[in-house]
Amino acid sequence: MKLSNRLQLLLTQIPAGSRLADIGSDHALLPTAAIESGKCVFAVAGEVNPGPYQAAEKQVREAGLTDRISVRRGDGLEVIGPGEADVITIAGMGGGLIASILDRGKDKLHGVSRLVLQPNVGEDTLRQWLLRHDWVLIDEHILEEDGKIYEVLIAVPEGQTEAPATNEILYQDYMLDGGIVLSAKWLLRFGPCLIKRPTSVFHDKWRSELDKMGTILRSLAKSELASSEEKAEEIKNEMKFIEEVLACLPKVKP
Repeated sequence: MKLSNRLQLLLTQIPAGSRLADIGSDHALLPTAAIESGKCVFAVAGEVNPGPYQAAEKQVREAGLTDRISVRRGDGLEVIGPGEADVITIAGMGGGLIASILDRGKDKLHGVSRLVLQPNVGEDTLRQWLLRHDWVLIDEHILEEDGKIYEVLIAVPEGQTEAPATNEILYQDYMLDGGIVLSAKWLLRFGPCLIKRPTSVFHDKWRSELDKMGTILRSLAKSELASSEEKAEEIKNEMKFIEEVLACLPKVKP
């Protein structure tokens, strides 16, 4: 099966022999590829919307994998039972929504050894959730496909043997070569792993963020509210800091 580069990257982050739950599975392409490649021994494809749910059923049926992929309709992690999956993938939605799904399904996370998450926006919100709930990032990836930039976060329970560090170490102040110090606040925004491997795509993402912030500034300049001036000053300071950070970072080929 031919996967997009984004889904292929997710597939590579699933350990061999896993029992997978793919939440918001759409056409069940990832679970199908995970089973066909031998990565997973069993998978659940969860979908809340009727159209994608039916598409997933069709995909699994045509692949002849109905005995190894269970397509279930339901909201978030309600499609799995406790201990049924040891790897959970959630991709293609906002970081706030992914965090909400994990939060509402916390009781289903016991026994889960890895989360593979691909937020479309709000990556810092998702990192904050992981930090608060004792999940530690073991890696992050960033890629561009079809004009869009995606980040993939891989997390394990803090204290698990696979975790190379604790959250305390991961988010301790980090000094760049130029002498700029990144606090936990900024590591959550940039990504504590991504900032240490700044690819050209990472630079592109943050140049795009600066453009968006510039648009907001121009909008605030038209406002007569007193709070607008304070907000504009805050954004200018953030933009200046981001520019300084980018100037310190090399551009590693992805």
